Amino acid sequence: MAQVVSGYLQRSGYTPVLAPDGATGLELARRMAPDLVVLDVMLPGLDGIQICRELRAASQVPIIMVTSLGQEEDRVRGLEVGADDYLTKPFSPRELVLRVRSVLRRTNAMPPVRSDGMLRAGDLVVDRSARVVSKAGRELAMTVKEFELLVYLIRNAGRVVRRDELMREVWSHDFGDASTVTVHVRRVREKIEDNPSRPMLLKTVWGVGYRFDLPEAGAHG
Repeated sequence: MAQVVSGYLQRSGYTPVLAPDGATGLELARRMAPDLVVLDVMLPGLDGIQICRELRAASQVPIIMVTSLGQEEDRVRGLEVGADDYLTKPFSPRELVLRVRSVLRRTNAMPPVRSDGMLRAGDLVVDRSARVVSKAGRELAMTVKEFELLVYLIRNAGRVVRRDELMREVWSHDFGDASTVTVHVRRVREKIEDNPSRPMLLKTVWGVGYRFDLPEAGAHG
């Protein structure tokens, strides 16, 4: 499967580097600093969950996890340790190429710094141009999808945003597992809220979706 996927990626203009096992993959990722990592959960040696955790400790590189059909627990665990997206086997290599292209397009679409590139919500500041989030002057480590999710919610502050809308607008999927959104919301909440168990900014509207509530200071942009 890795050889087939590699061939599709290469024909699409990318430069894939294959690793035969988990430990080699982790070493290559650390040494080469790739633009994106496609990570299978089931690997010889170190498994994909452990590798994802290790990568996230030092890098915000986009990670697409590959899991077996029906392994919902693995999908959720992967998202919880920092994966941006996942694919369930069996999948079409063309679909993986589209996912890679979508993630990299968003990652590389970094416009020049402009005066209107800021979003503010109380002591939370999001610099869209530099792709930096800070709270009370302290920079927060955000993955690509966490950043895009937060930006989308702030730009739609005060409105209930449904999970399927977030899947479509942030992940570019017309359908998908709701746990992808749920886990990412939880990860964002843990970073931006003073008390994540009693959120004041990113609130759940049960049975519908999520709403970002601005404090008295508005958001600009």
